[in-house]
Amino acid sequence: MSTNDAALDDQPARASRQDGSYPRPQLMRSRWADLSGTWSFAFDDANEGLSNRWFAEPAFDRDIVVPFPFESEASGIHDPSFHPVIWYSRELTADDLATAGFDAGERLHLHFGAVDYRAQVWLNGIHLGAHEGGHTPFSFDVTDVLDSSRATQLLVVRAEDDPLDVSQPRGKQDWRLEPHSIWYHRTSGIWQPVWLESTSDLFVSLLHTTPNVPEGTITLRVDLNRRPSSGARLDVVVSFEGTELAAVTVTPGDISSTLTVGLPLQTNGQAYEELLWSPEHPRLLDVTVTVREGVDSASRGTAVDTVHSYLGLRSATVAGGRFLLNDRPYYVRSVLNQGYWPESHLAAPNAAALKREAELIKELGFNATRVHQKFEDPRFLYWADVLGLLVWAETPGTFEFSPRAVARMSSEWTAVIERDLSHPSIVTWVPLNESWGVQHIAHEPRMQAYAQSLVSLTRALDPSRPVVSNDGWEHVDSDILSIHDYEWSGEVLRSRYLDRETCENLLAGIGPAGRRMLLPTQQIGERPIMVTEFGGISYASKQVPDDAWGYSTATSSEDFVDRLDAVIGALDASSALAGFCYTQLVDTLQETNGLLADDRTPKAPLETLRRVITRSGTSA
Repeated sequence: MSTNDAALDDQPARASRQDGSYPRPQLMRSRWADLSGTWSFAFDDANEGLSNRWFAEPAFDRDIVVPFPFESEASGIHDPSFHPVIWYSRELTADDLATAGFDAGERLHLHFGAVDYRAQVWLNGIHLGAHEGGHTPFSFDVTDVLDSSRATQLLVVRAEDDPLDVSQPRGKQDWRLEPHSIWYHRTSGIWQPVWLESTSDLFVSLLHTTPNVPEGTITLRVDLNRRPSSGARLDVVVSFEGTELAAVTVTPGDISSTLTVGLPLQTNGQAYEELLWSPEHPRLLDVTVTVREGVDSASRGTAVDTVHSYLGLRSATVAGGRFLLNDRPYYVRSVLNQGYWPESHLAAPNAAALKREAELIKELGFNATRVHQKFEDPRFLYWADVLGLLVWAETPGTFEFSPRAVARMSSEWTAVIERDLSHPSIVTWVPLNESWGVQHIAHEPRMQAYAQSLVSLTRALDPSRPVVSNDGWEHVDSDILSIHDYEWSGEVLRSRYLDRETCENLLAGIGPAGRRMLLPTQQIGERPIMVTEFGGISYASKQVPDDAWGYSTATSSEDFVDRLDAVIGALDASSALAGFCYTQLVDTLQETNGLLADDRTPKAPLETLRRVITRSGTSA
């Protein structure tokens, strides 16, 4: 299947109005081809493919639907057993190259959204390179490897995903053969889009946008693929709803350029709020960057690359015990989302499913979601930006503490911040959860130092958002003090979080899960307090596995609503909490504690759930 978004050729193009299918929504070009669909596939359980040169002469005995993991039904294979090494192949046709807009004198790029966990790639038997990191994108310039004597170009991918390697950032993917407890079927190999793209010889390789709301400016980082020659120029245009707000022209002196764009409208007193982004008003500004060559006093030169992006003007900070959005106290009403589908696992069934996920969260009355143990597909983040949904971005955890685990986590976390830095929807970074991979952090200085290093790394890469060092308990250095509490009694919850004094008493000691809340040297201060996991009420609205479970169990839809009302009402009554995150959005295999069944149908009328979640028409 291939796609060419011709709408981007219209000027002025608006990245804020795309259809959600483009794999990299904040760096868009008009010339690309989607390589999703049927590929050839083989298991390599004997690990003999390299020595037998499968990369040059593949004779694979199966077909697979990319980008779905072989463990899933959507892949057409549906084999959830252990296969640590797998291979893919696909012929790139002349039509694929034409759809990508490739022509003589241009560059052709091969992009992978994510391959779990390690990948090697060949084209026409020539090794393009390797990548490690199951949730992060990578790409290759394949121009010089194309063989004009061939009718098609042979693409081969080898992926490794050792299910027993718990030093990999694997999140909720089970290392046992069958899912157990809170862990689920694995997602191995290619699980996000693969696509081709054409560019000129000089092109934009990265675009970051960082708003400064008080100053009414935007800082742009524009990276080029190489150092430009003299006579190069960058033209930047920022617009809103088709109206130009600002235009800046700079001469790039190096591969990376940083420039500041002022927005005159933002100096107009209270009117500056008319352009701000929030869940209630998800306004997006469009950005177009054009690279020109051959510029001199007599000529504007030639446009060799044009990319389209967008941004949201907003700030996310904490102060005085509150989470602040655009410098105003904002109560975070969030839901935990595993991003898992029974038919396709961590891969979305299609691009429309990612949009629907964001829509459902909003329709239920939440203004935020915590994407749990997964770096979500950028196309979901696009819809969070467009629809107005705050996102807590959290790493998929490792399950051992070792130099290799530390290196892998640090590398992948850095790559994801680089990927997602410009999404206005992301308002909090969460590098660790419930001491996963740092099980003895309460008394092990090395683990404490590691957690602190992740916080410091995050702030170094992005000082514009709060960071939670270890969501749930055993905080090392968190901007928000988060608590996980699965108490089922509304009365107990109400008394536990009634006011600031009761909350601080809890934080000063052992928490609900029997873990220290704060590690030595940590002070509560004026940091905001949130209960970021609670509820987990199990109710089986359809046939579920025999080992289905939750943290408490409802016997009917009415009982489910009553229990939900009790726990949300208890936290909503607190004068101290700055927000909450309910567990969870959707049933996931044996975890039947979703507000929705695994097919995304609500367990009670959606309007009823919304009234309870928003406290509209209910007694607090």
